[in-house]
Parts: sequence; structure tokens; C-alpha cells
Amino acid sequence: MTLGVTLSSTSRQLPLDTTVELAREARDAGLHSGWFGQTFAYDSPSLAAIVGREVPGLQVGSAALPVFGRHPLLVSSQAQTAQAATGGRYHLGLALGTRHLTETGFGLPYRRPIGLLREFLTALRPLLETGEADFHGELLTATTPYPAAVPGAQPPVPVLVAAMGPQALKVSGELADGILPFLAGPRALADHIVPAVTAAARAAGRPAPRIVALVPGVVTADPEGLRSRAAEALALYERIPSYQRVIELSGAAGAAGLAVLGDEETVAAEVRRYREAGATEVVFTATDLDGEAARSRTWKLLGELSAQEAATG
Repeated sequence: MTLGVTLSSTSRQLPLDTTVELAREARDAGLHSGWFGQTFAYDSPSLAAIVGREVPGLQVGSAALPVFGRHPLLVSSQAQTAQAATGGRYHLGLALGTRHLTETGFGLPYRRPIGLLREFLTALRPLLETGEADFHGELLTATTPYPAAVPGAQPPVPVLVAAMGPQALKVSGELADGILPFLAGPRALADHIVPAVTAAARAAGRPAPRIVALVPGVVTADPEGLRSRAAEALALYERIPSYQRVIELSGAAGAAGLAVLGDEETVAAEVRRYREAGATEVVFTATDLDGEAARSRTWKLLGELSAQEAATG
């Protein structure tokens, strides 16, 4: 299992140079990866390409690009460019997005999301692997009258999906390299998510999928006080049906109940629980929720745990 962090701030958009410095700090702390969310501000693959080029040795990824409002040809170009820029250290995350952001932001109807995800992945994989596509589906078309391969974009960009529901997990197991569940606790992972996506991958003749669990967490001296702040930061997810379901499956009363908060021993124990539940990678989010000192303390611990994982194989 490897450990990483998100390099997006929970409270503000950081200047690009500051983000690069944070990435260097993450790498120097011993962390394996740095991840970037996708909002309507920074373009996540571009940001990952810049940071990955500036910070050798750090894996970088997008978590995650909604498939609505995007096209496989354009996403392939973005992902391959990031892969070439980073020397093969870029990881592409895709997501279904939400009805609210899709319909209000893009003016697109949020219809047949699973069907769109299946077609998007079906068209995208050959683009990333060969630079060519000839896909004609019900919801999208992707063909390459000109080659779409980017020189130096090797190995092919791994594709992960922010999947947690049964249908999305089935499609992801069949067509993606892994998943990026968020707010899915160890119970939900072990009992529902990991078995479903692993079975789908096995049935499709694909390798065991990567399980990259995104977990809000901070090493802090005031876990109870911080939990109320976490509740505010994570409240919006409690209004989204897919997150409502996975929070319930995790046995938590609310999203904040899945935040990993406490001293080093407490946080390390929770990381172990995610590993035992089937996570191949754990990425901590919202580590700046209690200020810079707590964030640095959190990254230090995660770096130490990452070194221990590497030493034990």
C-alpha cells in the first residue's frame, strides 16, 4: 500500500508556485503521490503536469474529471500530455459528477450517467494505449482522422474512476484500472466496494483493480473540536445520494464521522484499517483543516508510514 495527499486546499485556491512548494514538501516527507481535484478553477491535468515536471519523484493525479461536459479525445490529449510532461507519473481519475453541477454549470441534462461512463471509457482506453479510436456509441462518437498519440506518453496513462455504486463499480472493474472512492469507510470498502469491483475485473479478464481510498484526515491534538469543522467542510456530500449511501454503508452517522482525526497512533491505526479493508493506496484529503502545523504533522506521519510500508513490502 502507498500513501499520498491531495494538494488542493479545502479553503482557497493556492497560487501555482505555492502548490509546487507543497508538492516538494510532500515528496520530501516521503509521500508517494499528490492529487488534484477538478473544479471550475484550475485545470487538474495541466496542474498535475506542471507540478509533476517541477517535482521529480512524486506521482501526480487528477481526482477526478467529470465525464459530463468533456470528450474522450480531449481528455486523452490532456492525460497524454501530462504523462509525457511527468515522465510517466500521471494518473487520470474520472467521475460521474453530480446532477446539480452538470445541469447548472454545463447546461447539460444529467441522463444515463452509467451509460455515458461505459462509452467514455470504451472510447478512451484505445486512445491512451494506441492514439487511435473508432467508437460510435449511443451517447458519444470518438474517431481519429489524425493520430492522437503524444510522443513520450508512456506507459499508457492509468485510468481510475470515482466509483462507489454497484453499476459504476461494475463498469469500472470491466474497463478501468481501479477506483477512487471518497468517504467510503473500511466497512463499506471491505463488504461492498472492493468485492464488487474485483469481481467485475475478474469476470472481464482484467488484473485486480487498484483501490485508491480518499480519506479526510488530520493529526491533531483536538479531534473533537476539529470534527465540527470537518462537519461543515463535508456537509455538501451528505446531500448527494451516492455519498449518502456509502456513508450509511460505512456505519457513520454523517460525513464527519469518516474523518480520521487524532494523534499519530490513532491515525496510523485507521490507515491500517483501510489497508486491511482492501485499499491498495490511501490518499489523505483536507489535511489543512486544522492549520499548517497540523498539516505538516500529518504529512510527516504519513511519510513515516509510507516508509514502513515500503520496508515491509
